[in-house]
Amino acid sequence: MDSRVCQKLLLHPASRSEAVRSVEVAVTRPAPGALEVSFRINGEIGRLRLPAPALPLRADGLWQHSCFEAFLRADDGGSYHEFNFSPSSAWAVWRFTGRRAGRSSPLMTAPAIRTESAAGSFGLSAVLPIGELPDLARAVTIRAGLAAVIEDQQNVLSYWALAHASPRPDFHDPATFALVLRGA
Repeated sequence: MDSRVCQKLLLHPASRSEAVRSVEVAVTRPAPGALEVSFRINGEIGRLRLPAPALPLRADGLWQHSCFEAFLRADDGGSYHEFNFSPSSAWAVWRFTGRRAGRSSPLMTAPAIRTESAAGSFGLSAVLPIGELPDLARAVTIRAGLAAVIEDQQNVLSYWALAHASPRPDFHDPATFALVLRGA
């Protein structure tokens, strides 16, 4: 992938957010075997609950608070990887053999995560070493589902994604893997 792909994420109809005006995502290929996913929240950032930066540790349950997510499925296969990135720099990766089935935790170098705050916006970028994951490294095309869970100061979560296909937010739904990228 030589160019930058930019998309707006959509707020799930069953959730709300008074502080967030929009969430944008961009995908680039900074080097062979790497994929950079950059998210930007636009709105009243002071009204959001964003964890402070810390050491980039692997952690579970990141999706229960403000978290950015990338779901990557090689070609039209049933297996896929889920990546979670917290504003704190905590991260997670799982491989699923099917929709929410057969979860394992593959070995992978920590993604390079950086954040930036400005008046009215917050950004997080993560460079993923997808060349280290055999399914993605061999892929001719990758289907991507890009999403964000954003928590406000009242502990209310809003759910954002490229597409929503269910009455409840479900980022694992194959119908939400709406972006097609050239393989690693």
